[in-house]
Order: sequence, then structure tokens, then C-alpha cells
Amino acid sequence: MTKFDKTKLPSRYVTEGPARAPHRSYYYAMGMTEEEIHQPLVGVATCWNEAAPCNIALSRQAQAVKGGVKEAHGTPREFTTITVTDGIAMGHEGMRSSLASREAIADTVELTMRGHCYDALVGLAGCDKSLPGMMMAMVRLNVPSVFIYGGSILPGKAPQVDEIPEDFRSRDLTVQDMFEAVGRHQNKELSDKALEMLERVACPSAGACGGQFTANTMACVSEAIGLALMNSSGMPAPYESRDQYGEASGHAVMHLLDKNIRARDVVTQKSLENAARVVACTGGSTNAGLHLPAIAHEAGIDFYLDDVCEIFRDTPYFVDLKPGGQFVAKDLFDAGGIPVVMKELRKAGLIHEDCVTASGRSIGEELDRIDREADGRVIYPIDKPITKTGGVVGLKGNLAPAGAIVKVAGIAAENQVFTGPARVFECEEDAFAAVQNRGYEEGEVIVIRNEGPAGGPGMREMLATTAALSGQGMGKKVALITDGRFSGATRGFCVGHVGPEAAHGGPIALLQNGDMITINAIEGELSVDLSDEELAKRKEAWGGPRETIYASGALWKYAKLVGETYKGAVTHPGGKAERHVYMDI
Repeated sequence: MTKFDKTKLPSRYVTEGPARAPHRSYYYAMGMTEEEIHQPLVGVATCWNEAAPCNIALSRQAQAVKGGVKEAHGTPREFTTITVTDGIAMGHEGMRSSLASREAIADTVELTMRGHCYDALVGLAGCDKSLPGMMMAMVRLNVPSVFIYGGSILPGKAPQVDEIPEDFRSRDLTVQDMFEAVGRHQNKELSDKALEMLERVACPSAGACGGQFTANTMACVSEAIGLALMNSSGMPAPYESRDQYGEASGHAVMHLLDKNIRARDVVTQKSLENAARVVACTGGSTNAGLHLPAIAHEAGIDFYLDDVCEIFRDTPYFVDLKPGGQFVAKDLFDAGGIPVVMKELRKAGLIHEDCVTASGRSIGEELDRIDREADGRVIYPIDKPITKTGGVVGLKGNLAPAGAIVKVAGIAAENQVFTGPARVFECEEDAFAAVQNRGYEEGEVIVIRNEGPAGGPGMREMLATTAALSGQGMGKKVALITDGRFSGATRGFCVGHVGPEAAHGGPIALLQNGDMITINAIEGELSVDLSDEELAKRKEAWGGPRETIYASGALWKYAKLVGETYKGAVTHPGGKAERHVYMDI
């Protein structure tokens, strides 16, 4: 009844043979036909919810995916999972749930696929952590898989009224501008009325944050790594023409199933390197340094923060996107999107062309089909880049033995070296309150500790604090380091992922006010002017991890399980410890 042989597919356990009559009765109860029951079952997983604009269009797009699966003789089974949306979780206790949600998404997709014995997976996601979480599930299960991004939000436009400062009126707006507007408002440079007008127009549609923040960064990764169809990530969420990509993704997953091309055939050492290249050249989010190792971990590949940063170090930055640059995701799409970006990388020999993609074709074959070239405005030619090295830099030193990461896209070289005395805060709330009250001095290095994956718990992003500093005009006059992380929308000289984290007794836990810290993004150094003997003495006197209020529940569990930041802050042993692969049960 189908061209697919189900004798080796997982769904045979729920659809084939007399013993499965009770199982089939459930499928008949849902209106399925005999033919549909005996076709391959394809999970169509979405992170649809009403939490935020990033997710609101996913349900519509899932219907297009299901149509494509049906046309290709598969039976789609739609299910949903959670999302925690950083833009709403930001700046308060809710942000502790964000990174932990990545693991929950991967876990729940895995459990749903396993529990119902689905044969392949199309995953739709729109928020910062839902993208890597969905891709992690694909690689963990190692089923034929296609990822599709829900699309970016359209840029906002400020009213052309005198109440709003000219710099807001003259540019496209994103949620980043709203966080910075809060800082301007606190600085008495923006009225209550102007703030209210801006908040009504900054985010005018469905879709994820419009700059090269974490969602769009990971959307670009999905294409570069090969799990998504070429150019599928660029089109804004409100465009109903996105449904064509949904339908094509449904067709594609059935083709992969037919050819037995699985997620780990796509996600390899080489494809991870391709993805890191694209992050670097687009000035992408530092969170990629967390998510790429986590995706690699699912396949049993050692691809750590150091490896990501090594690629960042020798990749030109040539795509001019916010927050460091001028343009938003829609502009990149209009300029030809990630395929054109990868074509430029290929010209410099910086792409592995033999990696397989969701279409079944190699990266090289896909790029041969692209006839557009760099426009010189959004996408610069690679031989005339904005800067000669990537927009994200790795740091190491006696303050970060396990590494740290800083985004330098849009920061002039002379501003990439900073030395100043530490001003230490034990959590983000304390730092934000000090920034609001100007409780810091120009030239200082603001230290926010106890915000790592285990110590937070949850490794919160610090956008509210960094945006307030930018809004106060202090983005270049102070630096900031944390064992937590930064939003992809962060501007300024801000170092995240400092490891080992304070909760694990890393040197950041031992800092005191006034210690002289040097951040050198040119040389890749993060150090404190203390001798090894002094650090050892302080470590001996250290009182241990800060106690948190999370003594039970999901965050307690996460803090107990989560590993080191440089390995991706993962919570299970990964592909190396597997004793079976789901697809081969």
C-alpha cells in the first residue's frame, strides 16, 4: 500500500501485524485511513504557543509541512513542545528557565518520537532555545530530519514625531531598541510618552527578533549545518510564501527517509565547522558557542567552545547585521540570504562543500544552483570584508582557564582592549540596580557572577543590564564579564561564558572589588592581575557556591545535571555513551 518498506522502520511496532490491532484502533479513532496507517509516520514537531510573536505563526506553517508529507506518501503526526521566550523572560527570574528549556525541548521531542515510534521528523521552531533544542533532538534520535525556522519579525518603524529622538526615527527598530530605550528613559533622555509610542511599534508582526540575535543566528546555522533547506530561514514569518518552504520540507523528509539519510549523516565535524563559519561572518550571537557544542554532543562529536572560537578567529566578518551593524534579517533575505553568504565563504575556501544537506544534495551542489552575488551593502564581498576576523572572539587566561567568549562585531579595534578595576556583583539584579542608580564608575569592569548554568541556576542572559549601559551612553566606557551569557542583541564590550563558573570554584568566584582585569579581544586574553599564589590562597578561603532558592523542581534538577559551559552546558552523556540508536530499534 506504500512504496516504503516498513519492516525496518520504527513505526512497524505500532502499525503492523495482528498484535497491533489495538494500536491501529486508536489511529482509526482519529480518522486515519488504512493506507495512512501503513505509511511511514512522520513527526511534525512545533514549538507553537501564545507566549511570544516568535512562535505564533508556527501552527500555520506546520499545516504546509503536513501537506508536503502527505503528497510524498507519508503520514504526518503533529505534536507540540514548550518554548521559553527570552524577550519576555529577560531581566527577571524567568530567564533562569530559558537555557533549561533547550534541554526540555530536546527531551520532550525525543520522548514523543520514541513513545509513538515515528520514522522521521520535521521540526519547526522560532525562539532562541527552541531552534537548538529541536536540532539536538534530531541528532539525538538520528532519524531522517528536516528543520524549518518560523521566520523573523518585520522591522519596526518609529512615528515621525518630535517627541521621539531622531536616531530612533531614522532606523529600523527591533526589540533591542526597546531595551536600550529603557536605559535612555532612565537617563531622562526619553519621555514616558516617547517610550510608550516606541513599545507599540517596535515589534509589528509575528516572528523572531529581527537582528542577528540568537534566533536568527541559529536559523542561519540550520541552513549552514545542512538540517534545513537552503534559503528556508530568511523569509519573514508573516510572508505566507513561507508555506512553500514548509511544503518542500515535508517532501524533503520523505526523500531522506527513502534514501535512509539520517541527521548524523548531515551533522558532522565538517558541517559544524561550516555552521561556525556562518556565525562568524554574520556577526552572530555568542550563544552559538553554547549551542553548536551541544548539537555536536548529541552525535558524540567533541566540538567545544575552543573549536568554535578557532574558526571565528580566521573567518572574515562581512555581513552587516544588527546589533553590531545596520541591517535586519529581512534585509539579508532580500540580499539573497545564507546561500549568497556561503558562496562568498566558498570563494575563500572556507566551506566544506561535500557535506550532505536536507535536500539530499551536497553543500557544493546547492551553492552551484545559486546565481546571486553579494550586494556590497548587506553582504560585502569576502575579499572586502567589514573586518578581517570574525564577529565573535574566544578568550582565555587566568580568569577564564576553560574559556570565555565576546562579540566584537561593530566594535573598533581600538576598543577591543580594556583594562580596569573590577566592580563585583553577586547576581544580575544587583548589577542592574547599580546601573540604574549609576553605582559604577567609568573605566570599570563590571563583574556579574553566580549566573552560570549550575550557579544561577540557568545561565541567564544580561540584555537588560547591557542595554541600560548602552542607553546611558556607557557602552564603550565600561566593560562587563559574567559566567552567565548575553543576548544576541547585546552591544558593547561584554564577555560571557566565563569558565569555570563561580559555582564550580572558577577564578571569577575569587574576584574582589578593585582587582585589575584585562580583556584583550585582539590577543584572545581574559586575565586578572593576581599571582597564582594569591588565587590559590583565595580559593582555599572560598566559602563554596552561593546558595540559591531553587531547592526543588525543574531548575534544581537542571543545576544538578548540567555540565561545563565550554562543552555546551548539556545534561546527559550524549552520543558517545549510546548503546543503541533509536532508528534501529
